[in-house]
Amino acid sequence: MGMECPCGVLVNAVSRNNNVRFNGQMGTVEGDLTYMANVCVTTLAASTLTLHFTDTETMGGKNSFTFVANSITSVECNREGQNCEVTVTGTGIVNSVQFPFEAIFRDQVASANVDIVRSFVITGFFDQNGAAPVAQGSIIALGCEDD
Repeated sequence: MGMECPCGVLVNAVSRNNNVRFNGQMGTVEGDLTYMANVCVTTLAASTLTLHFTDTETMGGKNSFTFVANSITSVECNREGQNCEVTVTGTGIVNSVQFPFEAIFRDQVASANVDIVRSFVITGFFDQNGAAPVAQGSIIALGCEDD
């Protein structure tokens, strides 16, 4: 399997009907968020993270976009009770423009029935505007396991 990751996150998650914010636009836009990540602190250069937003509110989905991280600069894992929260920061590209980002993924214990994308902010462009619930098991935090 290769080396174990001391801190990272695997994400394959969708959250529907979220009201998100875009810089320079009044109010929110409703749509679906698709998150994909394979991030490990020991292999930052090989780590991947993408966010796709599908605008379901505006005619023609004019606010839809795909964000692709091009540099992941830090990964932090924090155990909170039985849950694990992973914060990923770096830069990425939307429509040929580079922006800094911070994403916070929360892997919850099975009894919670959902995992949560606590925050996903693309500075100067986009904010998912609060926590987004995703299916239990679609966020797998690495590095918070009990020893």
